[in-house]
Amino acid sequence: MDKTETALGAGGTTGAETSRVAGEVVRKLPQVTLAFWIMKIAATTLGETAGDLFSQTLELGYFLTTIALFLVFVITLAVQLASRRYNPFLYWTVILSTSMAGTTMSDFMNRDASAKYLAQGSSSLGWGPQGLGLGYPVGAAILVSLLMAIFVGWRLSGMTFVIRDIVTFRAEALFWSAILVSNTLGTSMGDFLSDSSGLGYAGGALLISGALVVLLALMWVPAVPNVLLFWAAFVLTRPLGATAGDFLTKPVAKGGLDLGTAGSSAVLLAVLGGLMAYAHVRERRRAQVPVRPVADGR
Repeated sequence: MDKTETALGAGGTTGAETSRVAGEVVRKLPQVTLAFWIMKIAATTLGETAGDLFSQTLELGYFLTTIALFLVFVITLAVQLASRRYNPFLYWTVILSTSMAGTTMSDFMNRDASAKYLAQGSSSLGWGPQGLGLGYPVGAAILVSLLMAIFVGWRLSGMTFVIRDIVTFRAEALFWSAILVSNTLGTSMGDFLSDSSGLGYAGGALLISGALVVLLALMWVPAVPNVLLFWAAFVLTRPLGATAGDFLTKPVAKGGLDLGTAGSSAVLLAVLGGLMAYAHVRERRRAQVPVRPVADGR
């Protein structure tokens, strides 16, 4: 494992310890490299455009879409938890389902039936409640509190935060709980930057990109734990995907490119599918390489 992979992967074990873990257990989650982050941004951007496609373009509304997409998340998560080893298609399908569900969950929490949230010419958005109307600050505060509660419980459990070492059912369940909440929180952050901060879609994306560059620089500061940097980057890549997705789909008058939710989602799905296929081939090649025994120093 090279220095870059160790830094990007939220370190916490040495190379020898990681090799020993890899030799004794079967990985359930991916190694965190540059390709991981590219796929994460692609999946979260697709989650934004696909979530808006169902709730807004198809006018199913936030309530019905949230229920449907949360059920999709539960089903894909059950398959992932039941799998016996890391499968790129399963893993990234769950990431995508958390991004889509997080998009509509955030919208349902923060928005209401105001005309600014409805498609032009619409008087309502789907069956059921239009939204709770909590607003971005209140919604973000609730989600931050929930995410912190998950991390506290995770810490008290004594299980590792380093994802390459997560191999038990309980640890993976905590991991996916944090992923769902962080993706929902990231949507709220992205929508706030795009809709309420005055930065617009491109400005919001540039701000988040700058914050990610700062996190990248902090990887080489020994006093800053890589685990903390990983989770901060994981949360921030979601609002980056949210602002990028809005930039692709929203009307030109609102600062977007007006490419539409359907067309943007189709292109992003093709990109993510290609990356998943590449990751699958790479994983098969990795599995064919025999693990060399680690010397115990005796």
